[in-house]
Amino acid sequence: MGISRGTTDKVKERADIEEVVNDYVPLKKKGQNLWACCPFHNEKSPSFSVSPAKQIYKCFGCGKAGDPIQFVMDIEGVGFNEAIRHLAQKYGIEVEEDKEVTPQDIEAFNERESLYIALGFAKDFFVANLQKEEGKAIGFSYFKERGFSQAIIDKFDLGYAMDGWDHLLKAAKKSGHSEEILLKAGLILQKEGEPERLYDRFRGRVTFTIHNLGGKPIGFGARILTQDKKQPKYINSPETEVYHKSDVLYGMFQAKKSIREKDNCYLVEGYTDVVSMHLSGIENVVASSGTSLTENQIKLIKRFTDNVTVLFDGDAAGIKASLRGIDMLLEGGLNVKAVVFPEGNDPDSYSRKVGSNAFQEYLAKFSKDFIAFKISLYAEEASNDPIKRADLIKQVVQSLSKIPDPIIRSVYIRQSANLLEIEEEIIQIELNKILLKVQKDQFYREQREENETPVEDYLPVQKESVSYTTQLMAQEREMMRMLVSYGFEMVSEDLRVCEYLLQETAELNFETPVFVNILVIYKKALSDGLLPRPEYFLDSPDPEVKKEVINMITRRHEISKLWEDRHQIFTPDEADDLAKSVYDSILRLKQKVLKKMLEEAIHKIKEGEAQKASDEEISQSQMVYMELKKFQVEIDRQLGIVISS
Repeated sequence: MGISRGTTDKVKERADIEEVVNDYVPLKKKGQNLWACCPFHNEKSPSFSVSPAKQIYKCFGCGKAGDPIQFVMDIEGVGFNEAIRHLAQKYGIEVEEDKEVTPQDIEAFNERESLYIALGFAKDFFVANLQKEEGKAIGFSYFKERGFSQAIIDKFDLGYAMDGWDHLLKAAKKSGHSEEILLKAGLILQKEGEPERLYDRFRGRVTFTIHNLGGKPIGFGARILTQDKKQPKYINSPETEVYHKSDVLYGMFQAKKSIREKDNCYLVEGYTDVVSMHLSGIENVVASSGTSLTENQIKLIKRFTDNVTVLFDGDAAGIKASLRGIDMLLEGGLNVKAVVFPEGNDPDSYSRKVGSNAFQEYLAKFSKDFIAFKISLYAEEASNDPIKRADLIKQVVQSLSKIPDPIIRSVYIRQSANLLEIEEEIIQIELNKILLKVQKDQFYREQREENETPVEDYLPVQKESVSYTTQLMAQEREMMRMLVSYGFEMVSEDLRVCEYLLQETAELNFETPVFVNILVIYKKALSDGLLPRPEYFLDSPDPEVKKEVINMITRRHEISKLWEDRHQIFTPDEADDLAKSVYDSILRLKQKVLKKMLEEAIHKIKEGEAQKASDEEISQSQMVYMELKKFQVEIDRQLGIVISS
């Protein structure tokens, strides 16, 4: 029995390529990627590249390439299922066994992919709006007023939703997204009492993209910029098949590396708090986005660190109302500290007020462990009131009972006794009264977590490596690269790259097996209503397809930003004039196909002459050759190839 699709999906979402490769070989940053000497062959200078953004690796020396799962398969010499088990153990994921694949499972998978694609479109749409007149005047101006740099806007995919009823709806439908998927993605709404009337959920607001750990957009938060008291300040995406609020922390995709490096996670409340702290040079920060902390969010933090520092606004009443969150963090096995900002300030406003250096110094100076923090909150009002003092002791003991590690708990018992000026035995007695109940609650919680329903798994299909030796194969590869890399882009107002390429090459037969497979997968996705991006193929069960797509989208060399930023030297890119790039690629493929057909025609003429075929047969072959030659000359002319006479 194989591993369930549910387990595989969890591993794919949680496994980080940088983290996985770093277990075997040290990586160094150069440009946008990380580099090392390849672990698969001997070399003196690094040619092994890891792309955290794309979650892939590629060796430009030996050709090895893949995602985190493929890396484990390659480095450990194991199969797909063994690699999944290895990564599941690394990330503490329970391995569930497979069940029979049903049409409903396949339909659910296709729907999830459609949701990801629609949400990705919405993200791009909102970001692009910042460059339009309304978006620049309202959304971009708002971000600039808060001190957000262009780099930060790009880093967090900040955007703007136009102030109109259906800007996104119209654009998404024009790009091929169905109303059903847009509704399920939470991007549009149905008018109450008139379900046929549809309109955008986000209108006239700046948008904050919510990403999953792999960097895919899964939802949005949107802030209103007017003083309309009838409208909520923030609205957020609803729960969907790909967005579960209780499992997500805003900014975790951007913060996970820094959290691991700093071995600490700052926890704040809102989107702007996260962004402002990044501006202050603090990247190990996430937000609960104004919702109560959940068990799954705490588990998410613990995957990267055991230490968390909660940042509180300077509001004593609000802090006391939030203390349950600290108890949950303790219960999750985290070491908790807290920082309180001066009254009337939050991380966003205070960082902008004092500047980056002073802000970082404040965090270091006023960080307290949770016991000292909690006791200091109630110390003044409990000092002369025995009832309140007794209540404070009970609250501290309640927090101590949440700590699962008995050694850490005993250290805090001693500290609490000193701060509260009571005997340790009293605290221990109170603690023992509730420990049994805590253990029982924990048991029931674990039982509930074990009752998740597994789904199917895809098994890999092993295929022989394909050798690309002819010019035709090389041009077939180039055509597939354009399709995979840019198929979702528009070459004109009403035509996509994929539509244009597939129309123009419909009569051509691709000969290289791996490219035939990619084409089949692409057409199948289109027939299922999906518009595949490069990441779509990384989930293919065919390892040769995955490897080839990674080769297509990975560059060995990058143009230094200094050329543009410092020297104002701009290097043209194929995407700058996509219509011409696609057109030339089609012409070159047809040129190579014609060249092969001409070679076959010449061979047929020579063979006919050698076998003394009739004049009519030879003449027909010669006519075929001349017709082909005319096509070749015309294509050469369009490509700008001039053959001197």
